[in-house]
Amino acid sequence: MSTPSEIESVVSRLEGLGISSPALYNIPSLNIAGNPFDLFRANIAKTLSEVSGVEADIIVPALEWTMTPDRGDLVIAIPRLRVKGRKPDELAAEWAEKYPSTPFLSKVAAKGPFMQFFFNPQLLYKLVIPDVLNKDSTYGNSKIGAGKRVIVEFSSPNIAKPFHAGHLRSTIIGGFLSSLHERLGYEVVRINYLGDWGKQFGLLAIAFAKFGDEAELERDPINHLFKVYVTVSSAQAAEKDAGAAAEAVLALKASLDTEGISEEAKADLESKLADAEIKAKQLAKEALAAAIVLDKNHPLKDEKDIDPAYFIPRPVDSEAKAYFKRMESGDKEALAVWTRFRELSIAKYTKTYERLNIHYTDYSGESQVSDASIQHAVDILQEKGVLYEDRGAKLIDFTKYNKKLGKALVQKSDGTTLYLTRDLGAAIERYDKYKFDKMIYVVAAQQDLHLAQLFKTMELCEFPWAKDMVHINFGMVTGMSTRRGTVVFLDTILEETKDAMHEVMKKNESKYEQVDNPDEVADLVGISAVMVQDMQSKRINNYKFDWSRMLSFEGDTGPYLQYAHSRLCSVERRAEISHEQLMAADFSLLTEPIAEELIRTLAQYPDVLINAHRNYEPSTVVSYLFKLTHIVSSCYNILWVAGQEPALATARLALYSSAREILKSGMILLGLTPVERM
Repeated sequence: MSTPSEIESVVSRLEGLGISSPALYNIPSLNIAGNPFDLFRANIAKTLSEVSGVEADIIVPALEWTMTPDRGDLVIAIPRLRVKGRKPDELAAEWAEKYPSTPFLSKVAAKGPFMQFFFNPQLLYKLVIPDVLNKDSTYGNSKIGAGKRVIVEFSSPNIAKPFHAGHLRSTIIGGFLSSLHERLGYEVVRINYLGDWGKQFGLLAIAFAKFGDEAELERDPINHLFKVYVTVSSAQAAEKDAGAAAEAVLALKASLDTEGISEEAKADLESKLADAEIKAKQLAKEALAAAIVLDKNHPLKDEKDIDPAYFIPRPVDSEAKAYFKRMESGDKEALAVWTRFRELSIAKYTKTYERLNIHYTDYSGESQVSDASIQHAVDILQEKGVLYEDRGAKLIDFTKYNKKLGKALVQKSDGTTLYLTRDLGAAIERYDKYKFDKMIYVVAAQQDLHLAQLFKTMELCEFPWAKDMVHINFGMVTGMSTRRGTVVFLDTILEETKDAMHEVMKKNESKYEQVDNPDEVADLVGISAVMVQDMQSKRINNYKFDWSRMLSFEGDTGPYLQYAHSRLCSVERRAEISHEQLMAADFSLLTEPIAEELIRTLAQYPDVLINAHRNYEPSTVVSYLFKLTHIVSSCYNILWVAGQEPALATARLALYSSAREILKSGMILLGLTPVERM
């Protein structure tokens, strides 16, 4: 809601435009001072209320966007006004006829049971263009979140594992939602909840001691740790298979020693044993080979005929468990190694995030949740009577509340807790620390069940903030690989995209020569390609990572948005008209229908941000920016700036400059860095 002083300022401004005593209805849902559409809603609600006798409070939420400009800027379905005893189409026709002439609207029309309201474009020019050019990319911002704090948890990769497509989607969507909430006045806490704890770090530590390279770790920690992890995982998997085969041999030998066994059964067992021994020896050789790759100083590296029974205790796995046990027990040496891996990985991630214009308030993680908080969560569940025991383990039966949620294990019989308990403990700690008004988890749709169980658990604990949880899910990406076909880290994708974009840019030699920093521009345009491909459809939809389409300057792509922005910058550069001249432009010279369509679209931008806030969809902003750039493209053949009379050139450039400012604002909101030449 606009404050009294803001309303007074709006009224004064309207009076300066020749609109005395403007009819305005102000309610909390309207941002009259910052949103042109809300200003028109306030006028329509008050005027239509006087015409129809319907409460303005009922009219405001019934005013909706139209799909196409020929249907007006706002439309109202008469049945939504709940007027009894009259046909909606009759009321629409009657009220449209009675609707008084107003400087806010150029036309009011009845269309069946609908009333269509067409904004006065001359008033829009005078309101929108100065606002856009004066506010320096803050046009569209609002204060609906003022005084509220929101936590956004997003990205959350696993240390020493690939930054896969799911993490990329979470990063892009979470970055957008964080920026959007800030634009709307919220205080935003960005949390990266890393996968940084568990037995896999025992594996990583023992493997690095045998196979790691200090120089490589310093140079490229994430890729090197991943290489180490893949190597030790191969050794672990091989010894598991070899150990299982050796156990099968022992089991068959035990069966043969059984008293009273028939000759036929004995022959069958001897045949199976012979096959099992061959298989066990082969798997033992493979396991030893994998172990030697991991540890070139392996004590059995020179053995020609290794006993498969050596792998029954799973030596690598056992060593990893023992190491992680040291970590859990607070062993300083073990924790120092883990801390180093974690900090080097975070430092590398931070550089990658910077390329995507992403930053975090806190790099948290599974390791940061205290045992006390986890136990506190279990205790609360116990006190509330939510848990039941099964062979020493503690579980929650959600089917009593929702059959689809099933059952969930909270604590194993040995006292070990699981993800649900750890996530609950993390949420408790976050509320104690931040006292948030809303917490958003940006996590893939594959985790829908886990998040639903977590939120229900919070509700069962009777936390007053349980109602403030939001899960923003998203679909899968397929085919996220390099152009050579290998699965990769995000850094590799970004580098390949930059190189590919550089190749595309070089094809236009004259324009390429004008770019001062082609490598940086190629990087920024390439990043736009990756991010826009991700955000242009509804987030729940799956999509295929498509190199050829993504890198195209034609169609609705990231490079096209960058091209549209750079072309608008070029129009401004060539015109050489000052900001002061633009602010004093004579907008009455803008009479073309395409100019009217453009200003009507520019006026929608604050509404677009509000709609994106309601549906948590980056595609809402992306679709709007494509619509905007398509209209601008249509303007170029009609609204010439070069070679025109100064007054007309100035008015048209003011319109183009406003379009560029809004395009720039929207691109920055999406996490893109607009380029001025390309």
